[in-house]
Amino acid sequence: MRVSLKDVAERAGVSIKTVSNVVNNYQHVTPAMRSRVQAAIDELGYRPNLTARHLRKGRTGIIALAVPELGNPYFAELAGAVIDEAARHDYTVLLDHTRGEREQEILVSQGFRARVIDGLILSPLELEAEDLAGRDDDVPLVLLGERQYDLPHDHIAIDNVAAAHTAVRHLIGRGRTRIAYLGARTDSANRPAHLRLRGWREALTAAGLPAPDELVGPTGGWDREDGAEAMARMLDAGVRPDAVFAYNDLVAIGAMRVLHERGLRVPWDVAVVGFDDVKEGRFGAVTLTTIAPDKEAIARLAMQSLLRSLDRSEDTVGRELTAEFRLVERESTLGRR
Repeated sequence: MRVSLKDVAERAGVSIKTVSNVVNNYQHVTPAMRSRVQAAIDELGYRPNLTARHLRKGRTGIIALAVPELGNPYFAELAGAVIDEAARHDYTVLLDHTRGEREQEILVSQGFRARVIDGLILSPLELEAEDLAGRDDDVPLVLLGERQYDLPHDHIAIDNVAAAHTAVRHLIGRGRTRIAYLGARTDSANRPAHLRLRGWREALTAAGLPAPDELVGPTGGWDREDGAEAMARMLDAGVRPDAVFAYNDLVAIGAMRVLHERGLRVPWDVAVVGFDDVKEGRFGAVTLTTIAPDKEAIARLAMQSLLRSLDRSEDTVGRELTAEFRLVERESTLGRR
């Protein structure tokens, strides 16, 4: 038979209300009482009925996370962080894969799962501000990533310009003077590829180094093959950088493969920095120096935003929330020690 709060209360010799306070982690329970109740919970194997708890609040206990590419290690790792954080608040996460297509992002953002979920965390690539301006769905929405919309929805990102600046300053500090940027796009200026390009250019200018167009490698996407193709085009054109700052780790990994095939040694001939700190970059023949966004902080901020909206404890009107990042130095710029 299912163990109830009453069973736990009888075993601990306390009231049902006290057990409920412990289960719901209320702060005014004394440590001694909390320990006493927890011992009874552990002994009886009590598990709270999360479905009933959410239903009492008029909720489903489910949130949705929509990302462009589950096959991209960054989004897979971010999804894992969101799932872990949601579990700490007794929520289950429903994953949506938008493929970065505007139509699918519109469909997700307009609440086609509104009867199923309590909130939505969306990482868009192609969604435009006008797609969200007329949103009449009352399901709380939190936006992730570097697209800037100026709309009444919390938005969580890192400072891409500062992150790129940090990466390029590191390369300059290693004595590199011809630093290429791989991953440029012709999209609007508020997208991450442009922001990282801006950080690259500002860092070079601040150091008194040139930032010629020949050192900017455009890509059609941001996967390994895109980095390989961009690196090959640059070398085939006779352009020889002594360092590469890549839009993300996958582009960097593709570039490093081509450098190896052309007989150029990383980092002695060409140093490389990526972006995202995905696990794949830590286990290559040459480990990858990278910018590491705080994925756990992004997940935590996103969940906190949804809960605040659900509880209506704060007026959340388009807050810009920033997660930290750090430079992780590895063999692709330092060499083997």
